[in-house]
Amino acid sequence: MKKAFQVFLNSIPTLVMIGLIPFVSNDYLLSAIYIFIILIAFLIKREKNDSLFFVLGFVLMIIFEYFFISTGVETFTRNTLLNVMPIWLPISWAYGFVAIKRTVRILDSYA
Repeated sequence: MKKAFQVFLNSIPTLVMIGLIPFVSNDYLLSAIYIFIILIAFLIKREKNDSLFFVLGFVLMIIFEYFFISTGVETFTRNTLLNVMPIWLPISWAYGFVAIKRTVRILDSYA
């Protein structure tokens, strides 16, 4: 039960970010809110290699999303980054990489 609670706590920033998408229509404001949430999350808890995973997630997801969009797999009506995707999307994915890393660490520590 402790493991599940830790995973839940770890997912709160991501859930909040996803929940804000329909309520904040300005992509730049939403990006700023995401950055604020991520900074608070890092102030509350920072683990080894969090920054590396964040940067890696940001860069990789820009590349992957660009390929998905260029092949027609995905389309967005909010196109504020590279004129093809919302600017907040790779920011949310970047923190998603961190959250996934932390979740794997939580699950590994109990294996």
